[in-house]
Amino acid sequence: MLNGDKSNKIGTLYVVATPIGNLDDISQRAIATLSSVDLIAAEDTRHTGKLLSHLSIKAKTFALHDHNEKQKAQQIVNWLNEGLDVALVSDAGTPLISDPGYSVVSLCREQGAKVTPVPGACAAIAAVSCSGLPTDRFQFLGFSPAKSKARQDFFLSAYESGMTSIIYESTHRIMASLDDIEHVLGAQQQVVLAKELTKTFETFFSGTVVELREFLTEDPTRQRGEIVLMLPGKEKQPEEIPADARRMLSLLEAEMPMKKACGIVADYFGIKKNALYKAVLADKDEE
Repeated sequence: MLNGDKSNKIGTLYVVATPIGNLDDISQRAIATLSSVDLIAAEDTRHTGKLLSHLSIKAKTFALHDHNEKQKAQQIVNWLNEGLDVALVSDAGTPLISDPGYSVVSLCREQGAKVTPVPGACAAIAAVSCSGLPTDRFQFLGFSPAKSKARQDFFLSAYESGMTSIIYESTHRIMASLDDIEHVLGAQQQVVLAKELTKTFETFFSGTVVELREFLTEDPTRQRGEIVLMLPGKEKQPEEIPADARRMLSLLEAEMPMKKACGIVADYFGIKKNALYKAVLADKDEE
């Protein structure tokens, strides 16, 4: 036991979000949690140590990163079973979101240990909320692939999804990624870049691939920092309504309500009733 006799208590793993830049973004609950747990699993103990020092929190930390989390996972579960509370933090933002922690949380869930979130900052959500892109449907895709052909397929698939895509990008690969986007989607493809969110040099740029490349090339320092790249999805094209379907619909409309006529025609031609109905309304608006 690390912290006295807690044999009658089952511990909790707290997944704690920390600031992505501005330290004032940490929540009161996060401070209280980090102050009260027995152990803190940190992606980088030195980095987290600076945050804890800023908050005047004295706590035992240990490293949990991509190279050791599978080995540490069972030990963490054992500590929870002994009654210890453990906080999981990454260097910035919400753990597991392109950060370590999946193996730990997965094993905790598998073995029935209690896991609870202490929500807060997340670069992906912060970026898309201010991007000006559609947010009714979006997807987070993590980091883009390392190789050019895989990146091209990656960006094309993101676009074809029809929804806004949020992508983390590294400083040494951003220019190559723009080249790959241009290769598969064209030079006029719209993109949004967000970098250094909540920090002194926070930047948002919205424009075409060509315009963004020029912006980043004018001052190479703009290529540095934590980058979030966002890509709008392909706009859904209205379904093409066959001319024969339109003719049948015009005949049926004289005999029955339009919605019923649309249903009959849609079934006969194998098209969507809603698409046919919208096309009819659009035609009437143009008359």
